[in-house]
Amino acid sequence: MQTGTFRGFELTLEDPGIAVIRFNQPDRLNGMTQGHKRDLVEVLTQAQMDDAVRVVVFTGSGRAFSAGDDITGRQVQFAGAQQLVPDIPRGHSTPIGTYDGLRALSQTVNLAIRNLDKISIAAINGVAIQSGFSLALACDFRIASTEARMGSGTLRFGLLPDEGGHYLLVQLMGLPRALDFMLRNRVVPAQEALELGLVHEVVPPGELMEHTMELAREMANGPQVALRFLKRAIYNAAEMHMLHAFDDIAAKTAVTDHHPDTREGLAAWREKRAPHFNQWLEER
Repeated sequence: MQTGTFRGFELTLEDPGIAVIRFNQPDRLNGMTQGHKRDLVEVLTQAQMDDAVRVVVFTGSGRAFSAGDDITGRQVQFAGAQQLVPDIPRGHSTPIGTYDGLRALSQTVNLAIRNLDKISIAAINGVAIQSGFSLALACDFRIASTEARMGSGTLRFGLLPDEGGHYLLVQLMGLPRALDFMLRNRVVPAQEALELGLVHEVVPPGELMEHTMELAREMANGPQVALRFLKRAIYNAAEMHMLHAFDDIAAKTAVTDHHPDTREGLAAWREKRAPHFNQWLEER
């Protein structure tokens, strides 16, 4: 996949297959624009299809992870940034234009993250609001700095969580807590987010990326086919009838039971050694 500086973020690829996406507009609290979102969806599509990528990490620069959509109205200058996809009209001047724009531009980011078979991790370094908050919620893991604060914040402007954050909150918190959190327009510090189940871990700012990369390496070194199938099966199970979920995991097991990683895992267990997974990837 392409690495470098794109509109609103920088992308690096670190061993063993960890794509690190860092939002790089700290003077705008890493606010998101249309170009930012469209380039982000493109690199996530590349990450999905590239065998060199096993894990995707998101983080921010400065004092924000992302404060959500950039609503300042000021022109953004992406100096030195590559543009991966062309701009298209915003289309928010009519009700149907807003509807189409949300589905085609804003919501596609969170959908692209959830559609990733590879593991995704949000390293929440600071403020995460609105679409920045929901992007973190769409990830599989969330590690927060003690300096992080997060919430939807849309009611402050009389707006809705149009990027789909309401669904993600209900999924993570349950209906009663999600109602309280969103209708009262709450923005909470990292420790309270941990107690609410919104993040998995809270660490000091200086340890955030160390902890994140440790988790990323753990996921990247695990058996990739089984990890990705299990991730998808768990998300499926959250919305499926029990019989459908059982059938889904059976179909996936019909693949993993016959995969080289499984043979390696069983051999390592018999030989009392650590398994060397993903040799099939390393040989490609």
